[in-house]
Amino acid sequence: MTDSKHSADALLDAEPMTDQEFPNTEGSDTPEPQEASDQEPSQQEIEASAAEESVAQVGSPEEVEAGASDPEGSADKEGSSDEGGSSDQEGSCNEEGSEESKIGPGEALSDDELVQAISALVFASPEPLATGRLVTLLERPKPQRVAEALIEIQGRLEQAGLPLQMREIAGGWRLMTAPEQNESVARLVKTRKNEKLSPAGLETLAVVAYRQPVTKADIEAIRGVQCGPMLRNLVDRGLAKVVGRADVPGGPLEYGTTKEFLDRFGMASLKDLPRDGELLKE
Repeated sequence: MTDSKHSADALLDAEPMTDQEFPNTEGSDTPEPQEASDQEPSQQEIEASAAEESVAQVGSPEEVEAGASDPEGSADKEGSSDEGGSSDQEGSCNEEGSEESKIGPGEALSDDELVQAISALVFASPEPLATGRLVTLLERPKPQRVAEALIEIQGRLEQAGLPLQMREIAGGWRLMTAPEQNESVARLVKTRKNEKLSPAGLETLAVVAYRQPVTKADIEAIRGVQCGPMLRNLVDRGLAKVVGRADVPGGPLEYGTTKEFLDRFGMASLKDLPRDGELLKE
């Protein structure tokens, strides 16, 4: 008890502590250190700031790389709206240019001159002249004009009452006599005996014409007789030809008709061959 009283008296007698011993942390007048912004920037900070400004103006490295990999991307986007119309215009111009490039001096011929020139060419030619061949011989007028001239020639022949016809034979055009004058023409033209076909030859040729491409074995199966020599005779006369090989073991030859066959029988194509119904009527 005595010790406690002495300690309490000592505390009461002690001098109070000054402000220096108990500093006021809340309202201290001690000057604070200046902020970093008030200090002069270092060289590294200047370089970093310049780098940030350049990135903001140019773009990030990823954007720069994307732009470098496709330098024409922006130009393509800007011109995409114009490409559609310009390509259509260029395509139409190219088509017109190609058509004009195919036209030659023959286009300068009048319609009447074209009719006369075609008539002379067809009359003088020993073989049928296709429309494309006529265009070339006439120095490339428009093919449509040549086709119209052929129709005009046929109309003029009919109006004149002449026994002549402009007919399409074997893929070309020929000037021929009318069927009504066959007897008169037969007296003038003497057919050689070796040009006549026997009934067996006509039968073999008919099988080739209707069943082509056809092999010799197929012809013999239809006719029931050997036809090797007759086939060779037809090939020698230019009425039949070898057109390939059959896709069977041994690869036998296949035969078909020729343009000479169409010319000799007065047909424009194999579609003009008489059908079963027409043969039965006759």
